[in-house]
Amino acid sequence: MPVLGSLPTEKPELELTFIATGPQRLHSAEVTGVVTLTPEELLEDGVPTSLPDGSLVLLTGTSPFRLRGRITMVLEQLLERMSRDGSVGLAVSAAAGTCRPFPPATVDRATSLGIGLLATSAPAGCWKVVHEEIQQSRLARAERRAAQLSSLVQELPAQLSDPRAVQRIADWLARVLECQVLVSEPERVLATSPDTAAEQLAQAIIRQSVDGVLPQTLSGPHTQLISLAPASAAHTVLAVARRTPFGEADLRLLRHAANLLGLVDQAHREYRAASDASHAARSAAFELLLDGEVDKARRAMANLAPGLLDTETARVFVVETEPARRDLAARRCSASVGQQALVVPDPRSDRRILIVHPIHPDEDTRAEISDELTCLVGVLGPLSSLGGSGIYSMALLADALRDAITAQKFAALQPDSVALSVHGSDLVGLLPQAEAQHWARRLLHPLMRNETQWESMRETLPAVLAYPYTVAARRLSLHRNTVMRRASRAAELLRVDFASISDRIAVALAMELVTQREVSASPQPTDLEPPSLTRLLATPQVHAWAQTLVRPVQADRRDLLSTALAWLNFDTHIEPAARALGLSEVTVRSHLRAVEKYVQRDLTTLAGVRDLQFSLHVVTGQLALHSEQHEVRGAAC
Repeated sequence: MPVLGSLPTEKPELELTFIATGPQRLHSAEVTGVVTLTPEELLEDGVPTSLPDGSLVLLTGTSPFRLRGRITMVLEQLLERMSRDGSVGLAVSAAAGTCRPFPPATVDRATSLGIGLLATSAPAGCWKVVHEEIQQSRLARAERRAAQLSSLVQELPAQLSDPRAVQRIADWLARVLECQVLVSEPERVLATSPDTAAEQLAQAIIRQSVDGVLPQTLSGPHTQLISLAPASAAHTVLAVARRTPFGEADLRLLRHAANLLGLVDQAHREYRAASDASHAARSAAFELLLDGEVDKARRAMANLAPGLLDTETARVFVVETEPARRDLAARRCSASVGQQALVVPDPRSDRRILIVHPIHPDEDTRAEISDELTCLVGVLGPLSSLGGSGIYSMALLADALRDAITAQKFAALQPDSVALSVHGSDLVGLLPQAEAQHWARRLLHPLMRNETQWESMRETLPAVLAYPYTVAARRLSLHRNTVMRRASRAAELLRVDFASISDRIAVALAMELVTQREVSASPQPTDLEPPSLTRLLATPQVHAWAQTLVRPVQADRRDLLSTALAWLNFDTHIEPAARALGLSEVTVRSHLRAVEKYVQRDLTTLAGVRDLQFSLHVVTGQLALHSEQHEVRGAAC
């Protein structure tokens, strides 16, 4: 928009000249429009009751026009009205070369009121065009400013915890005003745009820090320094600089942006304070749960999450990720499951996040929370993993945490980095895969030498080992005699006894490794001696897995461990185990059902018996595995 001082040069066709210039500030006053009046209208209707702010009043009339008599009194009233309403000037139509179209009294009055007086020889039609151009310019500027303010508001964060909000507003301000922007506190920089802005604006920030004052301009008219929250005595400052001066519209936009930055800064401070208090309460509640102080933990969480811990049982999950990403992961965990679980970063490890999921009696414990956490670990990347515990009493969450940490260690070895409980961990996945493949191939070598024979064996043998011959035949759609003949041939070639549970387990494990795990294993040199099955199980992760499975069996007041060992030593036959133990068969069966519940394995399946046998072997050392002599003889055939 034009300003009063530039109008004569920008619009030479108006032939506009200043009669009385008024204060210097009038030359930079924006002209918002032209109001056209005639002496007759002023004399008949009087002075208008209001005039637009920033308007230029144009008096037109018959030529030659002389301002004398009663009209001079009306002009003084008009000047009073113009001063009150913020008009910038009064122009009168006069013939070219007219020197004094206004009487001296009017000139003096206009000067005292700060109203500029001008004369023009242009026809009224030219002024009409000027007025329309000014209005179009005002409309375009208003639309542009509205769009700017709308885009500024869009940069506000959707959540108070959004750490990028200040940077986004700084980037927006730098783009719209084509300037350098720095948002800082005395101790740190919150945002810069572009990255070099901190260097350019350091002098302004240093001067403000040294002088202890907050001037509106520093080091010239092209730098602005604004406190974001002067009322609260906060020290966050917005500094901007550019090569060209800031106009009034730019300064208004800058103040709007500073107000929004102040609100975001205040919101961040309040969020951090509330978040710190919430974090402290949640951490305290978790520590109380680990100490078995369930009632105190419930009271600590009563205001934050009423009723969250009012259950009798819970699961614990452990998420491990890179230290630099733990805070982000903790926020995502809270956002995903925070309404249903207690989420705290582990104070003992900068890589872990701990989650307590209270279990309600009617709740499906298999799906929602574990699915959310599994998805989260997938998003966090390959260096993240998730472990979970079984369902524990609230008073035993320390045991649940130990269970979950063990599971997380297993999870780091799994392809999907997830082990939702130690009991659910896959034993085969915990074995050293390359060595296990070498052992399995050496054991099964007599069956694999003939391709035709191997094809029939790899189809038949897993079912033969897992089921009675009649059931296996039905599942394979083969005659029972065919199944028996193939089983006998396999036992003969491998030099094993399929009546022995140890031999059946070893051969079944080797078949699983060769037929189902082959892709994930690295080949071993064939000239190396294969490891024994005992050595395959002598790894830290298998030892931890076995300890977790067997611990509740050992803790039972009944001697379940002896029952399980005897049952396995007698190849899973109840009668001889009962006789050896001096117990009834009913008692042995009752003990085995308890063991089955503790280890969470189906002991009617070969896989379930295998996990029980291996875990008891690792923990007690009292169970003989598949004889290494069998492996050597089988390899020699």
